[in-house]
Amino acid sequence: RPRVRVAAQRLITSAFLCSLATFLPLGSSRYAPNWESLDARPLPPWFDEAKFGIFLHWGVFSVPSFGSEWFWWNWQHERSDAYVKFMERNYRPGFTYADFAAQFTAEFYDPDAWAQLFQAAGAKYVVLTTKHHEGFTNWGSPVSWNWNAVDVGPHRDLVGDFSNALRKRNISVGLYHSLLEWFHPLYLLDKKNDFKTQYFVFSKTMPELYDLVNRYKPDLIWSDGDWESPDTYWNSTDFLAWLYNDSPVKDNIVVNDRWGSNCSCYHGGYYNCADKFTPSSLPAHKWEKCTSVDTYSWGYRRNMQVNQLMNERNIIAELVETVSFGGNYLLNVGPSKEGLIVPIFQERLLAVGKWLAINGEAIYASKPWRVQMEKSTVTVWYTSKGNNVYSIFMSWPEDNVLKLQSPKSTSQATVTLLGLSGHLTWKQSPDLGLIVSLPPLPPGAFPVEAGWVLRLEGVN
Repeated sequence: RPRVRVAAQRLITSAFLCSLATFLPLGSSRYAPNWESLDARPLPPWFDEAKFGIFLHWGVFSVPSFGSEWFWWNWQHERSDAYVKFMERNYRPGFTYADFAAQFTAEFYDPDAWAQLFQAAGAKYVVLTTKHHEGFTNWGSPVSWNWNAVDVGPHRDLVGDFSNALRKRNISVGLYHSLLEWFHPLYLLDKKNDFKTQYFVFSKTMPELYDLVNRYKPDLIWSDGDWESPDTYWNSTDFLAWLYNDSPVKDNIVVNDRWGSNCSCYHGGYYNCADKFTPSSLPAHKWEKCTSVDTYSWGYRRNMQVNQLMNERNIIAELVETVSFGGNYLLNVGPSKEGLIVPIFQERLLAVGKWLAINGEAIYASKPWRVQMEKSTVTVWYTSKGNNVYSIFMSWPEDNVLKLQSPKSTSQATVTLLGLSGHLTWKQSPDLGLIVSLPPLPPGAFPVEAGWVLRLEGVN
């Protein structure tokens, strides 16, 4: 039976692609299903201009909300002592992971309130988990019977409501999708066969990816769960060729690099390379740093502590460093099983939004400058936009004097502190560089408490 389903799915997919191709104008430029062709596709410019996005890990793992979003794996596969004891203390004997699904209620899920928060946070795109490695889908996937948010739990299309709410506020829609499922029988069969068969790919993974694209028309697909097998098993290049050539989002869609164990940092759209990846120099390829406010987990944890969370200063420092190196910053929070983004996560996101409201011109649509970072009076990061150069410093110099070694002034140069009217005084020193006199601001007098930005005009 699996072979019959796989063969049928292949025929359906092939016929679907052929029917789409008949509507293309002759002479159209098309991408071939190989990495040489696919990697040559220019990245749609909206993604590089966006710079800041929000990541949301939400699923059945949000019910136990203990340890991490890998709860099922750590409990049933790893047999981790902490997880086993947690279940023994809190749940009846024989309780299964599937039993958690009915408790994934989402009764307080208000996607419009979420979208309002994301807009206030300054996010230009938001990525929601449509399916994590547990296999539960946050929409009514036709190939995930009774293991989806419409059939059980919320009884609601979480992905559709999310997408509609974001579009009302002109925030780009990103959909996270895991290629693998830890305990799916067909995936385990393919794994047993050393991935020489593709029963799971054509019965589950590919139908879901096509369904997500055709149903929700996302701006971004954040692929994951690729690490156990190469792209040839996942049929990734065929899917991406359809996505770029014939899909309803072919001109605007952006993807990452997790399409097979051989792809991260080498193939795809932009590069993630690894979770919380941070380069030490300016990469040649567009990239994104994904990280989480909760340093212990991507999913919500009921027992998280304040000292386990990133603070406002650290988040802004990472955002600045990432953008200076030409990357995008994707900051994760985990909603609760009820559909709440808890207040401490909201506080962190709103702090970023407050900072961006003043300093966003140094971030959005900026480009890396010829120098990314220097250490003089304090550590300074640089970005640029048009003829302007922005110097960003996280620590205020004790003597209110900032020495910038890299910028070379001209007679028309002006220096402005974003958030403060008027120009600052400066002088050019042959030995010390551009010396800027900062205003002696008393604590609390300026709306930004960390990450001050100077706009430098007329410098080389």
